[in-house]
Amino acid sequence: MKTRNTRTSTANSKAKVEAFFRSKKWKIFPFQKMTWDAYLQGKSGLVHAPTGTGKTYAVWVPPLLNWMDNYSSSFPHKAPPLKVLWLTPLRALVEDTKRSLCEIVDKLELPWTVEARTGDTSGNTKVKQRKKFPSALVTTPESLSLLLSYPDTIRSFSELEAVIVDEWHELLSSKRGTQTELGLARLRKWNPKLRIWGLSATLGNLEQAMKSLLGNENQGQLINGEIRKKFVVKTIIPKNMEKFPWAGHLGGRLVEQVAKAIEKKLTTLVFTNVRSQTEYWFDAILSIRPHWKEQVGIHHGSIDRKQRTLIEKRLKNGEIKAVVCTSSLDLGVDFSPVEQVIQIGGPKGVARLLQRAGRSGHQPGAISSILCVPTQAMELLEYAAARKSIVAKEIEAREPLKAPLDLLSQHLITLALGGGFKEEETLSEVKSTWSYRNLSLQEWKWTMEFIKKGGKTLGAYDQFKRVVLEDGLYQVQSRRIARFHRMSIGTITSDPSIIVKFQTGKKLGSVEESFISRIQIGSNFFFSGKLLTLIRVRELTAVVRLAKTGKGTIPVWGGGKSPLSSELAKSVRKEIEMFRLGKINEPEIKALEGILSLQQEWSYLPSYSELLIEKTITKDGNNWFLFPFAGRLAHEGLASLIAYRMSKLEPMTLSISFNDYGLNLTTNSKKDLTITEWQKLLTPDDLIEELLDCMNRSEMAKRQFRDVARVAGLIFQGYPGAQKSIKQVQASGGLFFDVFSKYDPENLLLVQARKEVLERQLEAKRLIEKLTEIKTQKIVLKSTRNLTPFSFPLWAESLRTQVTSESWSDRVQRMAKELEDKF
Repeated sequence: MKTRNTRTSTANSKAKVEAFFRSKKWKIFPFQKMTWDAYLQGKSGLVHAPTGTGKTYAVWVPPLLNWMDNYSSSFPHKAPPLKVLWLTPLRALVEDTKRSLCEIVDKLELPWTVEARTGDTSGNTKVKQRKKFPSALVTTPESLSLLLSYPDTIRSFSELEAVIVDEWHELLSSKRGTQTELGLARLRKWNPKLRIWGLSATLGNLEQAMKSLLGNENQGQLINGEIRKKFVVKTIIPKNMEKFPWAGHLGGRLVEQVAKAIEKKLTTLVFTNVRSQTEYWFDAILSIRPHWKEQVGIHHGSIDRKQRTLIEKRLKNGEIKAVVCTSSLDLGVDFSPVEQVIQIGGPKGVARLLQRAGRSGHQPGAISSILCVPTQAMELLEYAAARKSIVAKEIEAREPLKAPLDLLSQHLITLALGGGFKEEETLSEVKSTWSYRNLSLQEWKWTMEFIKKGGKTLGAYDQFKRVVLEDGLYQVQSRRIARFHRMSIGTITSDPSIIVKFQTGKKLGSVEESFISRIQIGSNFFFSGKLLTLIRVRELTAVVRLAKTGKGTIPVWGGGKSPLSSELAKSVRKEIEMFRLGKINEPEIKALEGILSLQQEWSYLPSYSELLIEKTITKDGNNWFLFPFAGRLAHEGLASLIAYRMSKLEPMTLSISFNDYGLNLTTNSKKDLTITEWQKLLTPDDLIEELLDCMNRSEMAKRQFRDVARVAGLIFQGYPGAQKSIKQVQASGGLFFDVFSKYDPENLLLVQARKEVLERQLEAKRLIEKLTEIKTQKIVLKSTRNLTPFSFPLWAESLRTQVTSESWSDRVQRMAKELEDKF
């Protein structure tokens, strides 16, 4: 038998790869070579490098090298069985990733097959794949979980060598990330030598990110691609800056400047922060450049998949001038023709700004630039702060979740379907993940009781007896339960939506049921970049036609607003401090000089060690404005907490509003609060207990429980094309919540729902940190005769909930003019 010279073979294989890189005029970076070497040594790890520097080939090349060195001579023309599982967070990335992987395979003339598998993949293809998987499968965390629910998957994955998790930073702090952790734990059990590699950009807590990816007991190699990627952040500075900024007003005046910026470049991505803003800006751009109708596209998650795919294809081919989009185009896909990125509104985080800037110059060595467009003057502070944070490399961390039991319940039923599981072995497997490393025995036993018989309260109902113990294995025996479970696998929960279709049957996408319920038949609304007239609503479908002329309402989707990150909030406060000291260096701060000076003149400009509280009397009552600069979610929690504490002092009527910079409490009480009283209202003592009480009163926990119940499998949302309505889902979730609250108040899903509200909606951790900081700060209490530049946007926000014959924008503009005249 002829002995193969491994060293020579490896050199030949690498020479072929290097030739491929030269043909593309690419340089092989040191971090790529380090990854290749680590992989070939059998290691796992995390690759962290800026967007557009070649992370994909850093982890894709070594499995090919390994096969070329060890198997190609024996099977030169035979496609190997499944060797690489590639997980990506977005379906939109799947096809593009597949193309990237196929390119080098084709150039090297390897027999490897590469295929995709998502919810969009046809049923016939999925059946064929399960009979014979490709050499590399590009899929999503949900599809992996679904595969784990089939008993024959262990055989199909028997020669799996590596799992690559793309955009790990995007999954990390969500239930989808935890779902990925659990799936990887099962794959590690099947093959302890499995290599796991993650790809990440724009992340602050790399060590923790790697541990959550690899499991808490496994060692890995962190490879940091220290490539000098240049980022340029520029801002469109309005010529005329109003002294009293309010949300959304300024952006509309800058449309012409945005259009001129688009004209100067071949292709531009125009990012907004929410879907409704995407619809607005798409219409605004076309209203002043109607001849661009075929050259500008719109892209967000509620638009039909076929239309989004067409836009992506035209973008990649350089056939389109601009695309107005949301985070649906934040990640991964390499749109090489993109020369410019425009950010509408505040970035809210340094990582997000870097991610979006990286869509331009998405090649090694290229400059990534972003042009920022403020929708209100105070966002100029964010741009200046973000630029400095990028230079200082102050990037936000993303924290993994801690043992969500709804997801654990779902995963255990998946394992029970996929051939069954033994309790002790599986407990050890689950605790090998980072998220569940501290899972208590009580939580485990509760979860087992829940999937066996529905816990304390649902034992009388057979549909909640989902797993049974037989021959030492927990299994699912009911076909109905198996079918329902496979259709419900996943953690992405959203309220049932209404499909929007033309009379011809062409699908445009979907909007929330609550929005359509407010639109009258014959009325117009904007969607998918078109002005539509509603003809009829039948079941969960809205039939529309193109409107001839007129105005229309823009849909609003829930959960769209991102809060200012802690890191960026601190940087914003530093910019204010620099202005106080007369150090005005950034162009954005120079543009804000009039506003900040007026704030100083009419009230006060707080230093880093001060908390400003303003009291202003309006016809609505006493307005208390606080400016902690902690982000809108923390301010929502703080406003609710202060309102709760104030109401205990005396009976009063209270309303609240909040934004990223501060909060407003409007009350009919005449009581003039002193600094000492404010210190008591702002104490961190008893914070959690009082927030929980606020939560119960406002039914926040009940709303969050619906999502928990869906993931845990208590609520079935219906079959494809026959979803339950939002009222049905709300009724089911509300019923379970009420039953558990009354008969099983210690139910751990109730506990989890409350915990999620505290952590995600009210940012309790950040709130505790902020109140602890306030305890050390000097409170500056100012009574002002007029609304100030800081308080005006909060006052404007509070008007949204008031019923009046005068439109919101007209009323705000009128007040702004009155204040400008006084100035």
